[in-house]
Amino acid sequence: MNEITAIAEAPTAPRDLMSKFDAIIAERQALLDTGVTDPFAIVMDEVKSPTVAVIKGKETILLGTYNYMGMTFDPDVIQAGKDALDQFGSGTNGSRMLNGTFRDHMEVEQALRDFYGMSGAIVFSTGYMANLGMISTLVGKGEYIILDADSHASIYDGCQQGNAEVVRFRHNDVADLDKRLGRLPTDVGKLVVLEGVYSMLGDVAPLKEMVAVAKKHGAMVLSDEAHSMGFFGAHGRGVYEDQGCEADVDFVVGTFSKSVGTVGGFCVSNHPKFEAIRLACRAYIFTASLPPSVVATAATSIRKLMHAHNKRAHLWENARQLHGGLTAMGFKLGTPNPQSAIIAIILDDQTQAVAMWQALLDNGLYVNMARPPATPAGTYLLRCSLCAEHTTEQVTRILALFEGAGRAVGAIA
Repeated sequence: MNEITAIAEAPTAPRDLMSKFDAIIAERQALLDTGVTDPFAIVMDEVKSPTVAVIKGKETILLGTYNYMGMTFDPDVIQAGKDALDQFGSGTNGSRMLNGTFRDHMEVEQALRDFYGMSGAIVFSTGYMANLGMISTLVGKGEYIILDADSHASIYDGCQQGNAEVVRFRHNDVADLDKRLGRLPTDVGKLVVLEGVYSMLGDVAPLKEMVAVAKKHGAMVLSDEAHSMGFFGAHGRGVYEDQGCEADVDFVVGTFSKSVGTVGGFCVSNHPKFEAIRLACRAYIFTASLPPSVVATAATSIRKLMHAHNKRAHLWENARQLHGGLTAMGFKLGTPNPQSAIIAIILDDQTQAVAMWQALLDNGLYVNMARPPATPAGTYLLRCSLCAEHTTEQVTRILALFEGAGRAVGAIA
């Protein structure tokens, strides 16, 4: 073997596929080197109620859980899960299309039909899978998806998994939606994807106007009501109900991990061909179904939410109290008024956001810290998610903690 042949046959060192994450690793390490707790690795050692947990041995008020209606500790919900465990065991071991449909899967889909007053309901394993599956299945090659630029990652991923053309419009901009729809061919399928409440800033979409524009251009509409189910509208169905456009929204996507208090996702619709989704949707067909205890708790929770008028009213009282108090202190908030159960405090930079987050945690308050890419470029914020089980006294305590932390880091004078 000559030298040239030996060189040609020498093995090539494999390229490290993890090297692309070096910048993220370095940034995270630099953050931890400042001595702060990792904001994205919090462990709850014990959860005592929808609003209180033990974190690092300290009793802590929870203000970042999306447990909007506080259903996680409802006695009827818990009992339903225990009964299902006893009757059906811990798991399904299969897809809904094979051996993975149990009695309570049918019951939770019926509960959704009753709650939304719609003829069709399909349950997915998560809310992420619901958006991924519905969007990629509904819209195909030669058709168009038109979505808000600030749409959730699950919506963008649904677009990527499908073969449709994707058109974005400026966040909550009705005129821009109208303009972009007007540029598209009139004789092709179009789906406008909207969200009732946007999870970063807690702002509400002008759904009524947007749905009207979509219909003017012959587009169907999917509304993601994950962050509004349970407490918007007369029946708690979401922003689309609250704004009076139920008749014109073709598909409603939601999740069990917010107001329902467990895990799972769903889509409901009155379309006469809706059941065909079960036969075509990869995110429904090729994954294991939810455990029976999970769907049993979801069905019980949804049926109780149909009558949770007092809970809804108290949640809005909490939102007004927190937003008003923070505004009076001088914080910069994501919305000029309390539009939802999400209150976002916008801060100058990551250093200030982390310092304030740490000060709140040290004093017994947990909130979410959010940063790009989850937020728009250059935006760092602390996101509060109120619960119907927060007492007025707890919200008063929360305001005092924010005032102390805000002054300490210079966020307020």
